[in-house]
Amino acid sequence: MAQQRRFEGRTVVITGAGNGLGLAYAHAFAAEGAAVVVADIDGAAAKGAAAAVERDGGRAIPVEVDVAAEASVATMVEATVDAFDGVDVLVNNAGLHLGKYNECSTLSVEDWRRIFDVNVLGAVVCARECRASMASRGGGVILNQGSVAAWVNRAGAYGATKLALTSVTMSLATEFAADGIRVVAVAPGAFMSEAVQERLEPENKRLVMEGQLLKEVGTPDDLVPMVLFLCSDEARFANATTYAFDGGFSKRI
Repeated sequence: MAQQRRFEGRTVVITGAGNGLGLAYAHAFAAEGAAVVVADIDGAAAKGAAAAVERDGGRAIPVEVDVAAEASVATMVEATVDAFDGVDVLVNNAGLHLGKYNECSTLSVEDWRRIFDVNVLGAVVCARECRASMASRGGGVILNQGSVAAWVNRAGAYGATKLALTSVTMSLATEFAADGIRVVAVAPGAFMSEAVQERLEPENKRLVMEGQLLKEVGTPDDLVPMVLFLCSDEARFANATTYAFDGGFSKRI
């Protein structure tokens, strides 16, 4: 079957794209014709990821960005417009986990603010800064990276940010509709990216596996097609909704 080119002539901005799922998204969008902005707080990682996309025949530029800082995000959008004329798709993938599901009652106020600044405020700032460019091009798509941690007991501050993001998704979809901009979110379950493999201890991996209806966990290759579909014209009627994509995990908790 011939490779689809659903994003030919479009520009996709992906935050947190220096590695992991974000990098997988960058490769996939580029393979379908998109010009990709590989944005990451780690400038070296962004450069390496963009170079990898280009080695595979794609078009990409790296941008160092702090998604919680308005000036930094504005600079990212300016670089995107300078390089590719505008923004058509924004994937708010950047996120902070703090390494484990910390208890709400013991996590420091400083860490509470850090994780909300990145996971919630960061998505809002990026959406706001991209809005004008999308509107000038007739519309666009914003996809927020949620998590089934939003509905998991004792997921702590991380889960709280992802639940907040479901509300943000609905609000932004309502506010941006007049500009022809759809806003959706995907809530992955246990996906064994390299970062997750490194973070989970053996006992936690066993518990994750036991919680799966299908007794297997997903890989980035499972999630990427869902993300591309939601950002494509094929999903033009998908809006203001967070889609769980977890193999049924959230239905067991």
